[in-house]
Amino acid sequence: MTAEFAVVVPAVVLVLAMGLSAVQVGLTQLRATDAAADAARSLGRGDDAGTAAGRVARVLPGATMTSVVEGDLVCVRVDADGGSGLAGVVPVSASSCAMRDGR
Repeated sequence: MTAEFAVVVPAVVLVLAMGLSAVQVGLTQLRATDAAADAARSLGRGDDAGTAAGRVARVLPGATMTSVVEGDLVCVRVDADGGSGLAGVVPVSASSCAMRDGR
């Protein structure tokens, strides 16, 4: 094994780990967006906050949900960490709004 190879291998492993962490954060962002939209539609239909929070927890365990009613809109914000490992230090948030009465 040459010295150059010994130096390159850890760098390649680090770049690979960072790339996989970025993918994990991206997937968590998509899940947070889906969870926020699902919870907003649920609250817009008239479901209680516990039901909406349960939908968020099913899609993204460990996430927190906050909701606000703004006129005819129900808006939900979902906050979570980016995942495990290196991705865990990146906060992820998503918000979505839906018309009240399920429209």
